[in-house]
Amino acid sequence: MPPVAERRRLTVMTVFGTRAEAVKMAPIVRELHSRGGAVRALVCVTAEQRDLLDQVLADFGIQPDRDLDLARAEQTLPELTARVLLETSRTLGEAKPDFVLVQGGTTTAMAAALAAFDEHIPVGHVEAGLRAADVSSPFPEEMNRRAISTLATLHFAPTARAEQALLASGVAPAAVHQTGNTVADALQQILRSSRAPAWCAPAAGRKLVVVTAHRRENFGEPLREICAAILELVERHTDVEVVFPVHPDPSVTVTVRRMLGWRDRIRLIDPLDYISFVHLVAGAYLVLTDSGGVQEEAPMLGKPVLVLREETDRPEGIEAGAAKLVGHSRAAILAAAGKLLTNESGYKAMARPRDLYGDGRAAERIVDLVLGHLGVRQSNNGAAVRKAKPEPELIETRG
Repeated sequence: MPPVAERRRLTVMTVFGTRAEAVKMAPIVRELHSRGGAVRALVCVTAEQRDLLDQVLADFGIQPDRDLDLARAEQTLPELTARVLLETSRTLGEAKPDFVLVQGGTTTAMAAALAAFDEHIPVGHVEAGLRAADVSSPFPEEMNRRAISTLATLHFAPTARAEQALLASGVAPAAVHQTGNTVADALQQILRSSRAPAWCAPAAGRKLVVVTAHRRENFGEPLREICAAILELVERHTDVEVVFPVHPDPSVTVTVRRMLGWRDRIRLIDPLDYISFVHLVAGAYLVLTDSGGVQEEAPMLGKPVLVLREETDRPEGIEAGAAKLVGHSRAAILAAAGKLLTNESGYKAMARPRDLYGDGRAAERIVDLVLGHLGVRQSNNGAAVRKAKPEPELIETRG
């Protein structure tokens, strides 16, 4: 029989490994699976954060197709980087996806993008264009994001500022697309589909302050300053109750539990699943955090944020008046928190929901752009339809 040309089914692979990545990639995974037709969606997780990642996978009902399980106790950053690069390279060589999506600036995102580049597979960067002035802060995310920007084919900027940063760095305008942030998609899905656990509500007459801290640049003395500020905050304000989900990294847990584990009105708890955490923040009076994701989530929920960093790669909240950059100084944290706890007009000016990061349709836009790049359009009934491609896109089989 003569050769018969058959079109290969397109494959889009998402690669992620941390809690924050999983939250922001979950809407994209869901959107890819909803398209069907000519597109096959594969999920590869590195499990850079094993337990925290598994919580989010369960929350969003995601079953990975490839689980590399690369978390190791006390592994160094170079060791993790090497493992992710080697194992994702092997996985890409076996699965041969047509497109790879990575998110943010984690070690997983950077190493997976490099692996895809080495395999000549186009990369889409979700949440592209975030920039801080210091390449070492946040560490290593700032360097990772800049590296991914040189490797990616498509850049999905969450905000106008991120889009402008990419253009200013020399990324081709045709490759940059402002889509909104998929954290808005995830947040809306959680609030629509779940209710707050009863324990998330503060005690009657008390103001709930939610604290998170886990950044590498805050290890050591900065974290001790943050803990000292929390101690003094509950001493000065008898109506304050603190809930602190403690990150499992020993550099965090040892310091936090030693300094805060004995104090009344400070609850140290294990890391929460994403559904519970969203509802905890929604019920908070004030949020103190060094997390990038929480800087986005809290303003969308109308909760003032004090950012426990010296600079932020998410200035939109600062500019909108929803967040304040306070660093890790005990005095600065106490002064800023004290004003919000005692000045009602100042508090109300910050405590209103802000639509800073999109309308909840970022995943839809990103998938449309990826499929368009691959030559796929949507038919009238929503099914994916492969556009005609030149002969190299055909696979020959013989009967």
